[in-house]
Amino acid sequence: MSLVIDKATVETQGSSTSAPESAPLASASLYVGELDPSVTEAMLFEMFNIIGPVSSIRVCRDAVTRRSLGYAYVNFHRMADAERALETLNYSMIKGRSCRIMWSQRDPSLRKGNNGNIFIKNLDPSIDHKALHDTFSAFGNILSCKIAHDEQGNSKGYGFVHYETLEAAESAIKSVNGMLLNDRKVFVGHHISRKERESKLGESRVQFTNIYVKNIPFDVTDEELSQLFGKYGTITSCVITRDDDGTSKGFGFVNFEKHQDAQNAVDDLHKKDFRGQDLYVSRAQKKNEREEELRRQYEEAKLEKMSKYQGVNLYVKNLDDDMDDDRLRDEFSVYGVITSAKIMRDEKTNISRGFGFVCFTSPEDATRAVTEMNGRIIGSKPIYVAIAQRKEVRRSQLEIQMAQRNQLKQAMMPPSVFPPTMYGPPAGMAAAASRSVFQGAPMPSFPAQGYPATQRLSPPPQPAKPAESAVRPLIAQDLENFPPETQRQMLGERLYPLM
Repeated sequence: MSLVIDKATVETQGSSTSAPESAPLASASLYVGELDPSVTEAMLFEMFNIIGPVSSIRVCRDAVTRRSLGYAYVNFHRMADAERALETLNYSMIKGRSCRIMWSQRDPSLRKGNNGNIFIKNLDPSIDHKALHDTFSAFGNILSCKIAHDEQGNSKGYGFVHYETLEAAESAIKSVNGMLLNDRKVFVGHHISRKERESKLGESRVQFTNIYVKNIPFDVTDEELSQLFGKYGTITSCVITRDDDGTSKGFGFVNFEKHQDAQNAVDDLHKKDFRGQDLYVSRAQKKNEREEELRRQYEEAKLEKMSKYQGVNLYVKNLDDDMDDDRLRDEFSVYGVITSAKIMRDEKTNISRGFGFVCFTSPEDATRAVTEMNGRIIGSKPIYVAIAQRKEVRRSQLEIQMAQRNQLKQAMMPPSVFPPTMYGPPAGMAAAASRSVFQGAPMPSFPAQGYPATQRLSPPPQPAKPAESAVRPLIAQDLENFPPETQRQMLGERLYPLM
């Protein structure tokens, strides 16, 4: 982590960010988001303890994989320290990312409320969280401020600012809407929830007036297209999309004054021949609506394909290098009708990768093939045969197996064996303990009021010599989550020292 903060500057700098009125009276809890997955509690402690004594830190993680979810909670002893941390450290760089800090709001109705939430679009890609915050902080106390990014971390050109009050949001909309930010005219308005947007979208689908026309002959003019559609009702606009040099792109838009006129035009002219080409006429869709429909069609096709091959596609591995598709099909053909048999090969060398797939027409034939062929020697090796699984299912099963192994290890080890959990100064940094970063009040052993802490900042004292009775007895609850073979192993390892 590359973050250098002068403590003297922090001590003298005023705090302009106060806790929201909706926050609990004694809450000194901060939410820290946009974190790199590699950021740890120790890194955050080093950063925030400069401001004042930190009572607890928790990086939120996936329950199964223990991977960071990209956000954390930092609890201070004093409200003043939390306010100063929010004012001083917000949008600081941690592991190459600008962190976003705001008050931890435990009331979901306040956190998700839209009263003070505004939406900003047409933002220049260079505007980040901090620039957006600096622009809108003049109108009131900001609870959260965020720029939307794609998977590569690039700005999507829009963002959200959540004010504490509706009055502040109204003032921001009135003052900034239509202004130029980095030479771009931005739109600022009240945020509309997804549910409301979908409701309005449904209404527009039913009562549309704008239609999309493609397969238009390239020599057709706007006037000729308007004459074709004008017989169905009053047209407010008709345009054929063209290149910079004026060449037609073969599609355009026609907007009617009334919905019924637009509907009649779609019904009559769709797939109708016009100068030797069949026109395609339909309701015009917005870009995000088209993308959503394409995504839905893709997911439906994916699910259909998955259901089609569910239970009939076999995964075969440990195959000889000289095994080809025809021989693989012959080996399995005795169990039923095969629709495909394929050896997977390297794209460049065409050398077999040692595994392939065999697809049957019925699950019964596939199951019989697994029963008979798994472990059978084909060529010089015993092959492995199983029902093929999707990548997501295999990954999920591996994660569950890893979690079960970790639980087994913990159940087999006495408590004294586990190293103490510490999220104060990390190991190997004793030389830095004298620096101001770790100076402050000693860490208490109780959780912060702002957020229930699950980790303590100082290790509990360990007994010099753990007694034999320190091993926790094995109870039924420890065993019920494991298969019978694992249960026998656990019991045996506990009984062996007693015999």
